[in-house]
Parts: sequence; C-alpha cells; structure tokens
Amino acid sequence: MKFASTLTGLLQREGGAADPARAASGRLGRQGAPARELDLLLIWAAVGLLLLGLVMVYSASIAIAEGSRFTAYQSHYFLLRHAVFLAVGIGLGLMAFQLPMARWQQLAPALFVAGVVLLVVVLIPGIGREVNGAQRWLSLGPVNLQPSELMKIFAALYAADYTVRKLDVMGSFVKGFVPMMAVILLVGFLLLREPDFGAFVVITTIAFGVLFLGGVNVRVFVLLAVVAVIGFVILIWTSPYRRDRIFGFMDPWQDAYGKGYQLSHSLIAFGRGEWFGVGLGGSVEKLFYLPEAHTDFLLAVIAEELGFAGVLTVVALFALVVHRAFIIGREAIKLERYFAGLVAQGIGLWIGIQSFINMGVNMGLLPTKGLTLPLMSFGGSGIVANCVALAILLRVDWENRQLLRGGRA
Repeated sequence: MKFASTLTGLLQREGGAADPARAASGRLGRQGAPARELDLLLIWAAVGLLLLGLVMVYSASIAIAEGSRFTAYQSHYFLLRHAVFLAVGIGLGLMAFQLPMARWQQLAPALFVAGVVLLVVVLIPGIGREVNGAQRWLSLGPVNLQPSELMKIFAALYAADYTVRKLDVMGSFVKGFVPMMAVILLVGFLLLREPDFGAFVVITTIAFGVLFLGGVNVRVFVLLAVVAVIGFVILIWTSPYRRDRIFGFMDPWQDAYGKGYQLSHSLIAFGRGEWFGVGLGGSVEKLFYLPEAHTDFLLAVIAEELGFAGVLTVVALFALVVHRAFIIGREAIKLERYFAGLVAQGIGLWIGIQSFINMGVNMGLLPTKGLTLPLMSFGGSGIVANCVALAILLRVDWENRQLLRGGRA
C-alpha cells in the first residue's frame, strides 16, 4: 500500500529499522541480553501515577467525607471506593491484555456502536442520572457508569480501524475524511446534549489525531483545524454557562466568589505550596474551599501539599507515559502493524491531551472543562477506562516484542 511504503521510507530516513528481522537482531544483540517482555518504564510510570493518585484522593477527600451525611461521615469513604475502582480496573485490564490486537480490530466497530448506544441511553429521562445539571451517568446499583469515558477507548480503536481500512483513500476529502467527520459529529451532538464539552474535545482530538497520524491529507487536516476552532468558538459563545467560564478564567479575581471561585482557590493552593508544599494532609483549600478537590482539582491539592516538586513529578510521569505510548506505536508501525501502532498513539494522545487540559485548568492556563486527571482523580468509569487503555497499550508492546524475537503476536 502507498501509505505503508511512504511511512516505511520515512522511518528509514529517521534512522528506524524498517525490516523486522534487522530490528530484532539489533534489539537482541545489545550486550547479548534478551529483550524484556514489557516496557518497564511505562509500567512503573503508570503505577506511580495510580498509587500517588490513591494517596492524594484520600488526602483531598477526608474533609468532605467526614462532613457529609451521604458518606456516613466516614473519612475513608472515597479512599475505599477509589481502591475498589482501581482493583476492578486492574482486573479488567488483565482481561483486556489477553485479547490479541487482531481481535480488538475485529471488535472496534461493534464497540464504537455500543458506545453510541450508551450515549443515547444516558440522555433518556428516568434512565440517565443528573448531577450538578449534567446528565452523564447511568446508575448501576451502587456505582455509576459514565459512557463518555468508555467512548474514549472506543474512539481510539475505531479511528485506528477506520484509518487502516481506508488507507488507499486517506488523501481524499470525500472518501477518507467526510465519513469519519460525520460519525464524530454524531458523537459530539450526543455529548453536548449531556452536556460534556470536555469529553467532546478529547474524543475529537483522539479521532482526528489518529487520522492525521494515519496519513490524512495535510490540507484537509489544516482546514479541519480551522473549522474546529470556529466551531468551538461558536459553541462557547452561544452557551451562557460556557461563556461565563471563559470570562471567569480570564480574570478569576474580578468575581472571586462567583464565576472565578474554583480557579481563584486553585491558584491560592498553588501559591501556598511553594517549592515543597505544606506537607501531606496539610492542605487548607481542600477544607470545603476548593470544590471537586478529589476529582477535577486534584492537582491543586498536590501543589499545595507537595509543592512544585510534587507537580513536577506528576508532569514528568505523564510525559513518560505519553512518550512510551508513541514509541510503542512507532515500533508497531515499523513492524507493519498499523492498527496496533495507531491505537497506541491514540491512547497516548488521549492521556496527553486530557492531562494537559486538566493541568491547564488547575493552573489557570485554560478555562474549566470538567475533565479529571487521568490515572489519578477519583471516578470509577475514568479509572477503569484508563486501566483498560493501559492494558491495550501493553498488549501492543508485548506483541511487538514477540515479533522482534521471531515469534508470533
């Protein structure tokens, strides 16, 4: 295929080994040591974020748990729930790791359709659960399912599968780009009905980012970027609550007790943390001053308690996860495993974009979006989706290493 030959040539110019056999001999020949089964850097970075998130969720939620009748005044309420979600996520991740990427490719269209159905179901009155004016959850007994979190995985899988199937026409606007744009607009319409503008931004970035990495016409992509920016501006300007968020973001101190309340207290938390923080558990802002301290604004609590050093550690760990995701994806593409490579890079885009937006919101660089910090913030659907995504990423890496050893994926 034209895309395959072009991409292979690009990798050769960049110094990559286009021949799997040559790559395998080079990998195995270093110091005579066999390659590891999995990417340890990725594993330890992800484990570090998950464990630090568990600790900081507990620290950030103690006050609200002790002061709420809903939590039976138990300080460890959110800690236990987060630990259970994490255990479920790891369990489902282990199951997801067992599926070959070829099987994931077969399931990608069906999973995407299932995700769209869930987005429709959550909007049905009496079925979808409304919290703080947003109808984003499906009640499943003691837990709530947020379909938009699952849709992020499904979008990465479907966009990769679509790109591989349409490789020969990816340069065509009508045949390669328009069908995917129509599908994403449908998903976007459903998400904006909830409303969940943040998830819409992330899913759109994943889908069209994968298309760009898969070889969509650059001029088409630039046109898309311009149209997307105009569309987002229109969506913001025609929605009073989104417009208020923008104005509150630009000058939070103008209305520190109204539109700028969350951001002003987040900035106070960052200021109090200084270099090394006030100490674990010592945050003042989490004591009913900073709303959503254990979800959307967890980084602000980290900044206050662990200081600049803690925030820098979190940023470095996320950067390492995203970097390894793109390296794993590039390695898969070298081995002509285009679906697996694009899925890995799509997961890297997802974690990178969502963490960047959350950090930008906490630091006052971006308007509030209602997005959690991946792998760290409290939230069952988010943690489970993150763990499954990491498992798929590790599966891509494992299959790469098996092929490099001369085995079968």
